[in-house]
Amino acid sequence: MPRPLIGITTYVEESTRFRVWDVPTSLTPSGYYELVQAAGGAAVLLPPDEPGTAAEVLGRVDGLVVAGGPDLDPVHYAAARDPRTGPPATQRDEWELALVGAALAAGRPLLGICRGMQALNVALGGTLVQHIEGHVEAPGVMSWHPVRPVPGTRYAELVPEEAEVPTYHHQAVDRLGHGLIASAHAMDGTVEAIELPDPDRWVVGVQWHPERDKDTRVLGALVAAAAAHTPAPGR
Repeated sequence: MPRPLIGITTYVEESTRFRVWDVPTSLTPSGYYELVQAAGGAAVLLPPDEPGTAAEVLGRVDGLVVAGGPDLDPVHYAAARDPRTGPPATQRDEWELALVGAALAAGRPLLGICRGMQALNVALGGTLVQHIEGHVEAPGVMSWHPVRPVPGTRYAELVPEEAEVPTYHHQAVDRLGHGLIASAHAMDGTVEAIELPDPDRWVVGVQWHPERDKDTRVLGALVAAAAAHTPAPGR
């Protein structure tokens, strides 16, 4: 039986220099697809496309990972822009919000990572805190802090203990989106994981970066849910 095919969204950079080239690039850090592979899945990258094609693209994969990256434009949750919010990533915002909506509509297993968790929350009508302190050590430096699971949640079933996680974010969930619950918190109360408490749908978001760790429990559960899901056509 083929491995579940997990789609991973990508960063979009207008200018990326590699070897002799300096060109617009769609890319993702290797940790994302390496973690999918370590968890038993096969990975495929999903660069931005027209939002109207999201359902078609989701129909070709068995599960979705929405990766980390730049701040979501606060226009998507009807908020004024804080001066500390990063510049808009309009193409990526529109594509990933469409993918999340398509995944939810199709019942595809979904994991949001950092920005991806925030996109999940916003797609379901939630809002974000546009700046918090203490979750970024220094630019380009991943820091670690403990998170505590909320008993009785899917995340707590996967990771029942307090765990040290790699983190790099200056925004966070504020009001939870429709149907979502918090399933882990940092010591300062920041929501660090969210999920839909629906036994028929595997939908989880984590604020940290599991692709910078070796713990495959959360990603492995996504892959298992994707394997149990009705295979995408042609798979």
